[in-house]
Amino acid sequence: MRISKSQTEKNRRLVIKTAVDLMTSQGFEGTTMKQIARAAELGDATIYKYFPSKEKLVLAYFEQAVADALAQIGKTKGLDSFSLQERMQLLIDALLERFLADREFVALAHKLVAGAPLAVMGDDLPGKTLLKQAFAEMLAQAESKAEIAPCSFKPSLAALLADGVYAITAYWLRDDSDEFANTTQMVDLSLGLLVLALHSGIVNKALDLGGFLLRSQLTRLLRDGNGLLDVLKFARMSLSGAGK
Repeated sequence: MRISKSQTEKNRRLVIKTAVDLMTSQGFEGTTMKQIARAAELGDATIYKYFPSKEKLVLAYFEQAVADALAQIGKTKGLDSFSLQERMQLLIDALLERFLADREFVALAHKLVAGAPLAVMGDDLPGKTLLKQAFAEMLAQAESKAEIAPCSFKPSLAALLADGVYAITAYWLRDDSDEFANTTQMVDLSLGLLVLALHSGIVNKALDLGGFLLRSQLTRLLRDGNGLLDVLKFARMSLSGAGK
């Protein structure tokens, strides 16, 4: 018996939610596909029609979170009038808000994803393609409104921003400040700095020449967290002063 598209999507989401609950309480290794199937009230073999492995389930969680966050911000009233920084901030906030309810699972899953180094610098990160498309559209709109200087590296920058979302997630997972205030400040400072740099046009050459270095250093800073907020404050102050 064939099931409808809507029922397929409903079942898919149910399997992901069930896996999140079980892995949070039992751990990744302590949870089996059979346990997930039975908790979701699906046949032991049926679950494999949706996901071939536990690893694919973990990746699907992030894909779904990104897709849902994008759908959510797409319904925001007056979105077309938002600045580039506001649009990027809205996306990051929406994604972290979805992660918050499953923070323990996200921490567990993030370690699994980070354990695949070849995926980290490529397009294999879950949700990265969707994030790249979203950031590319935001950059194109900002350029059309003369909010940023014309640039030919929007695809490269969109990819860097997508990588940055995962680095921000790692920072947020370690943030023990009240209501994640340090993460909020870090995101605000880094996005503000980026928009200033794009508006001035000074990164047009630098990004093409140092994209890989910039991405690796950003990841290291966000991972270590040592002095990151001070670095961002100083950089934004310097760039603001240079533009006067």
